[in-house]
Amino acid sequence: MRYFLQLAYHGKNYCGWQRQDNAISVQEMIEEKLAQLLAEKTSIIGCGRTDAGVHAHDYYAHFDTEKTLVDDFLYRINSMLPNDIAIKNYFEVDDSLHARFDAISRTYKYFIHTEKNPFLEEQSFCWNKPLDIEKMNHCIQQLLGEYDFSTFEKKGSDNKTSICVLKEAYWQTTENGFVFTITANRFLRNMVRRITAALLMVGNGTLDEEKVIQAVKQKQALDVKLAVPAKGLFLWKITYPNAINNP
Repeated sequence: MRYFLQLAYHGKNYCGWQRQDNAISVQEMIEEKLAQLLAEKTSIIGCGRTDAGVHAHDYYAHFDTEKTLVDDFLYRINSMLPNDIAIKNYFEVDDSLHARFDAISRTYKYFIHTEKNPFLEEQSFCWNKPLDIEKMNHCIQQLLGEYDFSTFEKKGSDNKTSICVLKEAYWQTTENGFVFTITANRFLRNMVRRITAALLMVGNGTLDEEKVIQAVKQKQALDVKLAVPAKGLFLWKITYPNAINNP
């Protein structure tokens, strides 16, 4: 039987979702607790990678087992996991469904606060320079569609292609500052954090928006190697066929 897990995690204490040889990952933590609970070695497949320090508001993973999960599974697995990882739901799916490959789209949010706030420090990036949100939104709207986003990809990545379909992207004002929402069929390594950094520079007047647009559409070099800190980034939503999102 194949089960999907719906979960959330605070990324501060982890090297990201995926197992690493020299650091603790979210995947490793969940696999260890599942193995203890089910009394069998258990491997889980996540809906995608998140980098070290990145959070997940809504994340999906699947695993296979011949055992039927008992009614108190959620209580038992959550009592075993640390407080920064929470399993919100689980449900049985067809054996052919895959947490990563069957995802239709992924949405990230990046949070920014504009005044020093100790209660936001671990989940938001403090930026106290002026921003032209209208200009930032105009810039990112020009990049909606199917493009090669290798300009914003971390060097050394092993992707077979750097082409992504950007479906939606916009900045909004919040009570504490701003939030950037971006949705695509897939994302490259560090892509969201690098795009966010470039847009902040556009909004602050230190980078011409046309250079950002041409860097993607015409594959022109963009001399921006900065990426905003991981702590403000959340994997916010994963969209699947209705059979998965509405078990």
